[in-house]
Amino acid sequence: MKLQVSCELRFQIETATALILMLRPLTGAQQRITKSRYAVTPSVKITESKDNYGNFRQRLLAPPGEFMVHTFAEVITTEYIDCLLGAYFVEIQNLPSPVLPFLLPSRYCESDRFGDLAREIVADARPGYDQVVKIVDWVRLTIKYIPGSSDLPLSAVEVHQHGYGVCRDLAQLAIALCRSISIPARLVVGYLYQLEPMDLHAWFEAYVGGRWYTFDATQSDLRGGRVIVAFGRDAADVSIFHQFGVGCVLNSMDVQVNLL
Repeated sequence: MKLQVSCELRFQIETATALILMLRPLTGAQQRITKSRYAVTPSVKITESKDNYGNFRQRLLAPPGEFMVHTFAEVITTEYIDCLLGAYFVEIQNLPSPVLPFLLPSRYCESDRFGDLAREIVADARPGYDQVVKIVDWVRLTIKYIPGSSDLPLSAVEVHQHGYGVCRDLAQLAIALCRSISIPARLVVGYLYQLEPMDLHAWFEAYVGGRWYTFDATQSDLRGGRVIVAFGRDAADVSIFHQFGVGCVLNSMDVQVNLL
């Protein structure tokens, strides 16, 4: 399927502020970018590089006043998500080196705190993919998905305590549970066709059966139509923007995903 995706951020800035943004969709990763545009108003110099995970990262100095960032892309992506019940658990000694960071505790995914709970959840599941399915089902049925319920990232421990959260929160709890039983898992941020309410979305991938598989604790049916912008250990790695200094306020964010 071919999707047209866009994101527009409008800031009000008091003093010149350094911004690091992550808004351009990845190339590859089961998706192909056929057209893209990246514009800022007023125009300033943008320096782009890749981070340790291959995500596109943009740096700029935003001037005082109203500042707008607009990104647009046309993307060919899959309509269906690969699923493979029974995909095997990959033993630690056989994991590829680039996968290892996604096995460890991180700032928002304290996997060292969830071992007992995770083993209880997956007690009767075959090691690997089937265990992740059990974890996703448990998170979806236990933690209420409430869009807009948290502005700041919550840790997996906090989400578990609160019993509710946004898509990012549910994904990070599932990630922590997966890692606690030695299944590598990473957070993904991007676009999802027909998401309600429309916004940027977060889900996760788990490494089983020798590859990454997609999972989403907010959806009862795992749907395609996803466009990946970035992935990382948790929200600290995939934030769409970081601001440095005071006097910078995000006034609005408009996200659009349309079928072409």
